[in-house]
Amino acid sequence: MEVFTGLEVSPRKVDYLKFLLKKEETVRTTDISSELKVDPSTTTKTLADLASQGYVDHVPYRGVRLTERGKEYAQFLIHRHNILSLLLTHYGLSAEESCHEVSRFEAYVSRDAVEKICASMGHPAVSACGKIPHGSCRIGDIA
Repeated sequence: MEVFTGLEVSPRKVDYLKFLLKKEETVRTTDISSELKVDPSTTTKTLADLASQGYVDHVPYRGVRLTERGKEYAQFLIHRHNILSLLLTHYGLSAEESCHEVSRFEAYVSRDAVEKICASMGHPAVSACGKIPHGSCRIGDIA
């Protein structure tokens, strides 16, 4: 398992990686553009950047899919989102509010911080946004 900080990619690239993980297959760039509401040329440039970082395999006119490195990183991104969403629900936000708020700042929260929050919460299994995968946790016992 590669060690990463959780701060390697921009907030917009986080959206791309999470979308690709949810699709679990090769995705056409036009589908990504439509889903993320961005210009196709922006999608192509962003995917080229992600490919150069080793997160995706992009074959022009065919589509894009996550590499093993990209899958591992995207799984952490989902873990981070769900842990932070759960944290905000503990402070009175609804499930919908917490998911929306976390989407605004999650890319700025490090892996170490997320792991400490997760451990302090007892490695919860479910959050407002869904099941919490713990494959990326490195702190404490995982239930």
